[in-house]
Amino acid sequence: MFQRLGAYLASIKARDPAPRSRMEILLYPGVWALGYHRIAHALYRNRLFFLARVVNHWSRWLTAIDIHPGAKIGRNFFIDHGFVVIGETAEIGDDVTIYQCVTLGGTSPDNGVAGKRHPTLLDGAIIGSGAQVLGPIIVGERARVGANAVVTRDVPEGAVMVGIPAKPMLMEAENVQQGFVPYGTPCSQMFDPATQKLELMRCELETMRKRLDALMAERDALRAEQPGLFPMEQRDSA
Repeated sequence: MFQRLGAYLASIKARDPAPRSRMEILLYPGVWALGYHRIAHALYRNRLFFLARVVNHWSRWLTAIDIHPGAKIGRNFFIDHGFVVIGETAEIGDDVTIYQCVTLGGTSPDNGVAGKRHPTLLDGAIIGSGAQVLGPIIVGERARVGANAVVTRDVPEGAVMVGIPAKPMLMEAENVQQGFVPYGTPCSQMFDPATQKLELMRCELETMRKRLDALMAERDALRAEQPGLFPMEQRDSA
């Protein structure tokens, strides 16, 4: 048990440069919320629903994080800060990171039949602060959801989603498979969450500008090699 706890704390320290020691991480509300959820989920699986809710309510009061006892959570789950809501049928894989004010919300089926109503986050997904991931959708492995995005459709593996509604963002090829990125942001490793939306827009514009420059260079090269491919330009110049 202590070995697993040590590995869990080490995984958090690898994603958060703030703590000076593993003991400091033990004070994190996200760590306490996950610990209480393990207890509540065990009670829930044994159909002790009222006791599971008691543990859930105590955890929410103590940590400001609301994880329904029915949610399924894998290894090394990290909630950075708090004010997170995770619904009953949510499923979270290994090494997933969620920042403050995130909701993994559900939809109400029209026929009133309970079922899979909340998202599934696969291994390594990162959900930025203020994001809303809604419905029985799948967020692929290593996918990133930017700050304040609203996701209502499946997210492909490794994609970066921004906006309302969330759409995939253009990225440089060398950034697609890179490791952990704070707040799910591809632009820089360190930056203020308060300005994240502006940073995401700047990053997208810069990526589009580079792509446009590459297309223009490719066009110029083709024009030099095969002038016959651009007859309209030749007539205009004449």
